[in-house]
Amino acid sequence: MSKRRYNSETAKQEIMEKAFLIFSQKGYTQTSVADISKASGYSKGHIYYHFENKEKLFVLLAQRTMKDWYTKWMTKEPAFSSAIEKLYGMAMHVLYNYQTPLLKGGQELASNSDSSPESIKQLYELAVIPMGAYRAILLEGIENGEFKNGNVDQWTVLIGTWLGGLCQLTNTQELHSLEPLFYQAVSIFLESISN
Repeated sequence: MSKRRYNSETAKQEIMEKAFLIFSQKGYTQTSVADISKASGYSKGHIYYHFENKEKLFVLLAQRTMKDWYTKWMTKEPAFSSAIEKLYGMAMHVLYNYQTPLLKGGQELASNSDSSPESIKQLYELAVIPMGAYRAILLEGIENGEFKNGNVDQWTVLIGTWLGGLCQLTNTQELHSLEPLFYQAVSIFLESISN
C-alpha cells in the first residue's frame, strides 16, 4: 500500500483556502481548528505544523486579503490620467472593496480580550496599505501641480478616515446608491487641496 505524498506547500495553501472560506462564513469566534481540519482534510496536527494557532492563521489571511486589495488597485490605477481622477477612482475602489469576507472576523479578533496584542497590532497595521495608496496619489498631485503644497500626512489621514467612515454605510445600504456620496466626499476634499 502506497502512502499519499505530502507536499508541505500544497498542504499549507489548501489549509489557507479552506480556512478563508470558513472564517468568511462563520466569523473568527465561531470557527474552530477542528472546522478547518474537517474542511481541508488535514489533521489538526498538520494545521498546527504550518500555523502556530488559529489567530496567526487568521492574521496571515487578513494580510493576504489586504495585499489583494492593493493589487486590484494597482491594476486599475493606470486607467486614470491624473491624481484628481485617481482620487475619484480610489473612492469607488474603497466603496466596492471595503466589505471583504474577513472584515467581520477581523473586528471580532480585534475586540476579543483574549487576542494577543501582537495579532491586534498586525491587524491595525494593515491600514498602512490603503493609507500608503492615498498618500501616493496626493504626492503625485502635488508633484504635477494639481494640488497645492500642504501637509500630506494630515491629508492622508483625513481622506482615509473620511472614506473609511463612509464605508460604515455599506452595512445598511446598496453600494451603487452610495456612489454619489463617495463622489461628493472627494469633490469636497478636492476643493481644499486643488490648485
